Amino acid sequence: MAITNEIRRIPRKGRGVFALRAYRPGEVIERAPVIELDAKRWPQIRRTVLADHVFEWGKTRMALALGQGSLYNHSEHPNAHGEPRIRERVIEFTAARRIRRGEEITIDYRGDETERSVWFKAK
Repeated sequence: MAITNEIRRIPRKGRGVFALRAYRPGEVIERAPVIELDAKRWPQIRRTVLADHVFEWGKTRMALALGQGSLYNHSEHPNAHGEPRIRERVIEFTAARRIRRGEEITIDYRGDETERSVWFKAK
């Protein structure tokens, strides 16, 4: 399998995932396997670095995406989105619009709840 994205450091922002090739709208960027976490463990998880990298997974669970899945940065105008595939235990990230080679791949952490705010100041 060819490497199509890379992780880069972004000054004052941390790490981000950048496309090494162009993506068409609807094209799969990554199918990231997940580690499922029981939401009962949230009190312990929220005190760790994992808290900033988990996804809601059904009504009572969370998931940590492997691969590059937990490293996509937030944007209110994302160029990609992640769709949980609970039975397959993956999050499928697809291009929401054309993504150019060299462009950072971003998702909206709020998912479908765009009225909800994120827990940090967006940069």
